[in-house]
Amino acid sequence: MMKKLTSIIALAISMGATDTISAQSPQKGRQQNPFTLVYEGAITRNEKGKVNIHPVKYKLNGIDISANIYTPANYDASKKYPAVAVAHPNGGIKEQTAGLYAQRLAEAGYITIAADAAYQGASGGEPRHTDKPANRIEDIHGMADFITQYAGVDANRIGVLGICGGGGYTLKAVQSDKRFKAVATLSMFNSGEVRRNGFQNSQLSTIQERLKQASDAREQEARGGKMIYAGVASVTDEEIAKTKTDLYREGLEYYYRSHAHPNSTFLYTMSSLLDLMTWDAATNMDLINQPLLMIAGSKADTKYMTDEAFPKATNAKNKELFLIDGATHIQTYWKPEYVSQAVNKLVEFYKVNL
Repeated sequence: MMKKLTSIIALAISMGATDTISAQSPQKGRQQNPFTLVYEGAITRNEKGKVNIHPVKYKLNGIDISANIYTPANYDASKKYPAVAVAHPNGGIKEQTAGLYAQRLAEAGYITIAADAAYQGASGGEPRHTDKPANRIEDIHGMADFITQYAGVDANRIGVLGICGGGGYTLKAVQSDKRFKAVATLSMFNSGEVRRNGFQNSQLSTIQERLKQASDAREQEARGGKMIYAGVASVTDEEIAKTKTDLYREGLEYYYRSHAHPNSTFLYTMSSLLDLMTWDAATNMDLINQPLLMIAGSKADTKYMTDEAFPKATNAKNKELFLIDGATHIQTYWKPEYVSQAVNKLVEFYKVNL
């Protein structure tokens, strides 16, 4: 059973959370939070003079996108503010770590947006849980479309932060989208590389087999058959405890237990692998000419992906690789001392470059 679970998770990890919340999940504070935010210190109500949250919806290629806008304390729509778009992890949603970082950046004076990806979370799009790079990259362009028109935003001072899989998609989005004047990633996850090669290149021998599975799934969909999903829908405490890598074990704990949310899921369509396995976040990095900051935990078992991508950004200006000492990948999502270090570095970076 554990071998099977590990194999499934190798396909799905960083896709986020459970499609069906386990009865063992505490669902921390979600029921008490009117915005269903699950991170510590989340806004529970809008108060004058403080950071406020504004749920919004907008259309992107005919699909309804659900997003949260965070405005700084004493926000005045007649003034001009820099803004930051935050792209969430694969399978994650705006109410989790993307919302935490959006709120913390708003506390530092930025208007921020965290949006659920199309086909995922509270956003529209069918079939559900489609996870294709082109869609995720378009989501980031769409956040720029919306936030540049938001009252009080200085369209000439737009930054972006991509977390985990959102970081990989951000690297690709900014290669062409020069509305983003400053680019940052946190715990960047190269979804294409991992779906193709396996985590830490552990599935190189099964690439063709998995491509065949994806092709068969696409054929079944085309014939009107049942949708096939990769990923896991539930996991036991014992299975979590036996998971060997920090990313997988801590990711399951984060998404299934401590920060669980019903809109966040490990599931994604098997046919998405047709696109994922032929894609790579680290290609054409030389097209990035904006200032670039890449942040990773020094103990993150995903750090190799940041290390691979960073040197390829040969034309980025003011580029910097910042390591959070002692942090693992998932700990950068929530652990206060590591989040504070990341936020302080991000604020410093955006202050200089926006």
